Amino acid sequence: MKIKNSKSKVFIFSLSTIHYSLFTDTAYAMHISEGILPFNWALLWSLVAVPFVAWGLYKLKKLSSIDLSFKPLVGLMAAVVFIISCMPIPVPTAGTCSHPCGTGISGILLGPAISILITAVALLIQALFLAHGGLTTWGADIVSMGVMGSFAGFLTFKVLRLIKVNIAVSGFMAGLLADWATYLTTSVELASGIKGDSAFMPLFWKILIAFIPTQLPLGILEGAMTAGMVTLLYKKRPDLLVKMRVIKQEEAAI
Repeated sequence: MKIKNSKSKVFIFSLSTIHYSLFTDTAYAMHISEGILPFNWALLWSLVAVPFVAWGLYKLKKLSSIDLSFKPLVGLMAAVVFIISCMPIPVPTAGTCSHPCGTGISGILLGPAISILITAVALLIQALFLAHGGLTTWGADIVSMGVMGSFAGFLTFKVLRLIKVNIAVSGFMAGLLADWATYLTTSVELASGIKGDSAFMPLFWKILIAFIPTQLPLGILEGAMTAGMVTLLYKKRPDLLVKMRVIKQEEAAI
């Protein structure tokens, strides 16, 4: 009964988010907008993204064949990433938007491969139905938000836990660095794609600095959200964290 209620809440929240995005008067493209990157750069980032998405599909098939409850969990986490990343704050000087990403928590709970896959799905739905991001820039958005965000969150959490940092601080830093890694990569992608005959570094710094007023506090907020989610699971359902190999069985007993 609890699982059904949770799914209903996520579904209703998703519909509300879609309604807001489609029918409010002001609409902004999030991630890297369609047409921002030249064809050769868009193609390059797409080629970089392909093996990571294929890796995610392989891991999903492998893990779901072992545990039938894994796919519904992935679906719920995909909804979380979709909803969190549907909160655009326009940054006109950068040609894109700032927003939370959600890949810190998905990277921690599901690992980077599955996190990349669900990010790719969320980005595709947003590009097709919400005009957020674009199809030609889908690969670039996967690399920045999915690949870099997921790995930054996953590795930060794992390293901090290895050196005995508590779970709340580890979760906070994972969410924070996943968010900032996404926008560092986005700055690289934008600067390399639109620089033309200009020097790369001056344009890169201009774009990165343009993100700071929004992304600095948003990164802190995402860190707090990630810490809160992981801590709540640790207190209420440590068995799930053990199942997903986030913590060890002896830690759950404590």
